[in-house]
Amino acid sequence: MSDWDWSSADLERLGSFLEARGITRGPVTTRRIGDGHSNLTYLVEDDAGTRVVVRRPPPPPTPPGAHDMLREARLIDGLADTAVPVARLLATAEADEVIDVHLYVMSFASGPVVTTEMPAPLDTPATRRSVGESLVDTLADLHAVDWRGLGLGDMGRPEGFNERHLKRMGRLVADDAGAPPPHFAVIDSWLAERVPAESGASIVHNDFRLGNVVLSADHPGTIEAVLDWELATLGDPLFDLGYFLSSVPEPGTPFTPTEELGTAMLEEGWPTRAELAERYAARTGADLTDLSWYTALALWKLAVLYEYGRRRAVRGVGDPYYADQALVQSFLDAAHHVAGLPAAPPSPPEDR
Repeated sequence: MSDWDWSSADLERLGSFLEARGITRGPVTTRRIGDGHSNLTYLVEDDAGTRVVVRRPPPPPTPPGAHDMLREARLIDGLADTAVPVARLLATAEADEVIDVHLYVMSFASGPVVTTEMPAPLDTPATRRSVGESLVDTLADLHAVDWRGLGLGDMGRPEGFNERHLKRMGRLVADDAGAPPPHFAVIDSWLAERVPAESGASIVHNDFRLGNVVLSADHPGTIEAVLDWELATLGDPLFDLGYFLSSVPEPGTPFTPTEELGTAMLEEGWPTRAELAERYAARTGADLTDLSWYTALALWKLAVLYEYGRRRAVRGVGDPYYADQALVQSFLDAAHHVAGLPAAPPSPPEDR
């Protein structure tokens, strides 16, 4: 987790910036919210109790083209009048306008963000089931958004998304000859040999899971806002479904890090993975024949990203959270399980 925080001068500039736009008044305070392993999110409050949220990129170094807060802001602003619940965009700032990087300000969604336990009074089987169904319905609504009509056609390239995604992500951990790490080789080959044609073209969130939504406290069972749009693009909607399902923990199996962030879904009442997939298909008419491929791809992609993060952490230039090779292995094991493959090979001794 980054230890960056607002200096006194930063807070003064932020307060002035917000007051000039009629958002807050006078001095403001900030408090870090979220898990802190990517973009940084802060709850900002003035003396009158007005609360908003500020998002900024993590401190450098960051990969080229990553962590574009203004792109993320444009997307949530575009979704404002759709069926997808999002926070309201209030302001954006270019680099050096407030701090040395760009940022955006959005409304504060006051409901709970749930990971390991559903809070009272939402902790009933009926409400849990309703939240699970709302998650799937929200994903279906996102995939039905007319992104062309909203002027978001430049947010990605949906044509050839599956094969391009596989190749681009694989390059993050491939050696100079383009070969994957030995413990990635089996699932790499399985995925590459089975790339399906895109099932469609839609906005894909790319990190849609329980911990990335705010639940409504006023209307139990519904979602107040979907969070963390930094990875969103245009692509195959079934990748989003596969990713979401891969985050749903299944009893009796080892949990990946993303499943650990959703263990509340083991409580009584939550729909199973199969029930969630069936509801999505009923809502969208999607053919789920290749769903295992998309779910395995999502798990493999997370293994790649965690391996990339592990290498940076080992070199002392990345988030120490990623240094544990067991996190990478957990995603590889889960990908092999979904693909029906034997257990994933262990990592090379030097990586352990």
